[in-house]
Amino acid sequence: EPGKMVPAKITPDYNVPAQIGDKLELTCSTTGCESPSFSWRTQMDNPLGGSVMNMGSSSILTMDPVGIENEHEYLCSACCGSRKEERSIRVDVYSFPSDPVIEISTPLNVGEKANITCMVPKVYPSERLKMQLEKDGSVLGMKEFYEEGSTITTETKSLTLTFIPTFEDIGKAITCVAELPIDEMEFEPKKRQTSQRLSVNYGPRNTTVSVTPSTTVKEGGAVTMTCTSYGNPSPKISWTKHSISGESQFLSENATLTINNVKAEDLGLYECEGVNQFGREKKTVDLIVQGVYNMIHCKPCFEILGLILLRLKSVRILPLASVRSRLHNPHKPEAVSPAERLTAMGCVDIPIVCESGRYTIYGARLEDAGMYEYESSNQLGQQFKNIMLDVKDFVIPVIVVLSCLSTVATPALAILVYRSRKAKINGSYSPVNAPKPNV
Repeated sequence: EPGKMVPAKITPDYNVPAQIGDKLELTCSTTGCESPSFSWRTQMDNPLGGSVMNMGSSSILTMDPVGIENEHEYLCSACCGSRKEERSIRVDVYSFPSDPVIEISTPLNVGEKANITCMVPKVYPSERLKMQLEKDGSVLGMKEFYEEGSTITTETKSLTLTFIPTFEDIGKAITCVAELPIDEMEFEPKKRQTSQRLSVNYGPRNTTVSVTPSTTVKEGGAVTMTCTSYGNPSPKISWTKHSISGESQFLSENATLTINNVKAEDLGLYECEGVNQFGREKKTVDLIVQGVYNMIHCKPCFEILGLILLRLKSVRILPLASVRSRLHNPHKPEAVSPAERLTAMGCVDIPIVCESGRYTIYGARLEDAGMYEYESSNQLGQQFKNIMLDVKDFVIPVIVVLSCLSTVATPALAILVYRSRKAKINGSYSPVNAPKPNV
């Protein structure tokens, strides 16, 4: 009966927050009447902005999707005969659909300016929005939009800052925080944020070379050199060898360089280089090769008609501990400057280069007497040996041949023969105790 109709009820309850773009259903219902009639309208008689479906004792107003035009107070009327019941409900709309977006104007390069922008798309009401940019928890900048005034559309709001990255910023996080703090509306979330790790470009740095087992390696052994270089993008690694002669040889583009069965010619300066589009950095390592070295012995072998033949006799000794300070180019023997060398008796040395190991004196004279020093040098170092030559005061000129033959386990042996003599020598000259071949 009409007198028993219960007042209309609308669900959800009063003040419904609805996000723009979502679907919202308002249900008006009553009891105590078999066939009630329902009607919906806005308080200002604006269009409903939705569709109505009556189902027995209830009526459903559907807004799909919710728009700004749905921000009204809605009234539902339920009639049963002559009796009429009304109930109102407020729909408040907002838009905060997604997390902020971080955009960087250009690739980040160390020391170069760039703009970092935080954007919040489709926000409403935008004048209530607050934004801030943070770097690892420290606030870089913030912005509120209440001064821009209200609008009746969704808007995209942004906050832009100029940023100069440093090496310390590599790997740090930039965070954009956006809030829509509308206290009179109950919705979640009211706070959204987005973080992004900084990808900062920089040239190769902290380039290092590790050598296993050591930078000093024996002939026949193996050595591995590993190059590490840091940069963004990752540096491209290459190896180059610089020989003692000054020549450069490209070796590899692998970070790891392995030399098996090391030879004397592997000695030299090895250069690792890391390269990317933002720079290059080099690191070098000296590789020292320890090898079999020969001791030189010089003595007259026989004497025939004033001809003295000197030969070098070889015996094997242990490798030298370090020969770096005495290196010679095996292909280009170099004489020592006369001014750089003095004998024990103050005689000026006269350097004589003989790659064949043989030095011949034609028409030996008294001034040819003296101490002859054989210097044998190769990539592994140097050794010296002395021999005394006496010249007798004969009238017949003779030929003196000094022969230096040395067997070495390394390529290209150069022999320097130093001839020491003192001015105006009469007779024989004996600066040290040594065998004295006579001519």
